[in-house]
Amino acid sequence: MWTRGLMVGVRGSGLGLRASGDVLLRVSGGGCAGRRVQQQRQASTTEAALRKTPLFDFHREQGGKMVEFAGWSMPVQYRDSHIASHMHTREHCSIFDVSHMLQTKVHGKDRVKFMESLVVADIAELKDNQGTLSLFTNDKGGIIDDLIVTKTDQGYLYIVSNAGCADKDSAHMKAKLAEFKAAGFDVDLEFLDEALIAVQGPTMSQVLQEGLKEDLSKLTFMTSALATVFGVPDCRVTRCGYTGEDGVEISVPQSRVVELTQKLLTNSEVRLAGLGARDSLRLEAGLCLYGNDIDENTTPVEATLVWTIGKRRRQTRGFPGADVIVPQIKAKTSRKRVGLVSTGPPVRQHTPILGPDGQVIGEVTSGCPSPCLKKNVAMGYVDAAFAKNGTAIQVEVRKKAVPATVSKMPFVPTNYYTG
Repeated sequence: MWTRGLMVGVRGSGLGLRASGDVLLRVSGGGCAGRRVQQQRQASTTEAALRKTPLFDFHREQGGKMVEFAGWSMPVQYRDSHIASHMHTREHCSIFDVSHMLQTKVHGKDRVKFMESLVVADIAELKDNQGTLSLFTNDKGGIIDDLIVTKTDQGYLYIVSNAGCADKDSAHMKAKLAEFKAAGFDVDLEFLDEALIAVQGPTMSQVLQEGLKEDLSKLTFMTSALATVFGVPDCRVTRCGYTGEDGVEISVPQSRVVELTQKLLTNSEVRLAGLGARDSLRLEAGLCLYGNDIDENTTPVEATLVWTIGKRRRQTRGFPGADVIVPQIKAKTSRKRVGLVSTGPPVRQHTPILGPDGQVIGEVTSGCPSPCLKKNVAMGYVDAAFAKNGTAIQVEVRKKAVPATVSKMPFVPTNYYTG
């Protein structure tokens, strides 16, 4: 789960990002010097206006290249190249700072009813400390945001949603909260100030187990527990991630997140990774990026996210846009999100997708060269008639038609730990 980036594209990544600083000042060169001074001042002003996670100074100390992302200053990469960082995550273990994401607790005896009035998931059926990916939807059936909802055994729901949608999501939840309170329901919201780090990769469990008293093998994919991690108490550890690898996200008090990150990095298996690797990892895993692959004009059925809609919810409905979404499940839709594989020049967002005779049948929403597969991978929306896996189509790159094939996702097999 990530948000749409901003401005200049980063090589090897579908993210749009804008560098926020590190503008070189050269005094020589006559009139150019004045422009460079102005650019430096503008960059400094821009960076000062960005929000910073509790790990910001640590990122800089570790050689992080900081960029603007969803109103935050975030590391796109460190000293390792993007590809090296990507492959290290696939083969070992990486730490990603995701503290910019919105963390929320929903309290009160009517918390499940409240949340089910906003999302498509069957939250009532979740076991204690089990979570699920879900979707905020609007009355037209569009996706407001994607989020993870965990039903904890501590008397609250724990929600993690996208940084770029934080203001929209919080306002959306607050408006519904006012309705529920006016109707006499018992529910409250708590927006958290905790830091959040993702520890991802096949050696994550051996790395993290050294700092836990609990048996990590009992924490399976999409389950969560409170724990002391490497001596840092009051951490919430959730076995999930955005890379396709085994991993956890750890919600940790801001004052202790640098300490915890440093302790994790003492293991030679662990390196820091940035947004560039995170984006190519999630794309290889076939995971959506909000703002690119799903948005308020996309329904869960079009996005092939029907599995997020609980079976009971399909019958009882009761979530925004249900009268649009549920009929689409049987009637199908005119377009569908698909995976694409090609060779040759990279396929990027907004690349036209063409049928065999050259007509436009859709558009790429995310794309990058796959470091694992050594070919281009992408996802996008095509007319339903061309959505079958194995269908030969074309993509228009630099005004030339390049052969491509509709492909099953994930492109790279996932390694989630299910026990």
